[in-house]
Amino acid sequence: MTDKQDTRILILNQQKSYKINKRFKTFLQAIVFKVLEAEKVTIPVELSILLTDDSCIQNLNLEYRKKNKPTDVLSFPMYDRSEIQGVLAEDSPGITGRLVLGDIVVSLETAGKQAGEYGHSFEREAGFLTVHGILHLLGYDHTTEDERKIMREKEEKILELLELTREE
Repeated sequence: MTDKQDTRILILNQQKSYKINKRFKTFLQAIVFKVLEAEKVTIPVELSILLTDDSCIQNLNLEYRKKNKPTDVLSFPMYDRSEIQGVLAEDSPGITGRLVLGDIVVSLETAGKQAGEYGHSFEREAGFLTVHGILHLLGYDHTTEDERKIMREKEEKILELLELTREE
C-alpha cells in the first residue's frame, strides 16, 4: 500500500466554471491513492493535478503536442515508460523520499461536456480523466491497440473499485 502520509498530491484550480471545494479535492486524492494501490505502488510519490478550462489546455496541447484544439486531459510524466516501470517493479531500494511522477492537466470544461455526451455524472468523467492521466504517469499508453486494451482494462477496474461506473 502507498504511504499516504508521505505522498504529496498538489491540486491547482485555474478555472472558474466549476466550484472546487474540499470534497472535490478529497475525491481527486482518493482517486490517486486508488490508482497507486491498484498498480501496487508502495513508495511515496508526488504529482500535481491542474484543473483548467479549454482555452488553457488548448494552449498546452498546441505547445506540447502541436495540436491546436482543446483536449480533455494531458499528462507530463517525469520518466519514460521503461524507467518508471523499472523503478516501480522493484521495491525501490535506491529511492529515498518521494518519487516525482509528473503532472496531469484536466479540462473541467471538456469533462462537463463529455459527461453530458456520455450520459454520466461530471464526477465520473472527471474521475475517469484523472485515472487516465495518472496511468500515463505510471508508464501506460494507448498508441497501439494492445496498449489501448491494457490501459482501458486498468481504467475500468479502477473506476469500478471507486464505484464510478457508467451506470451513474
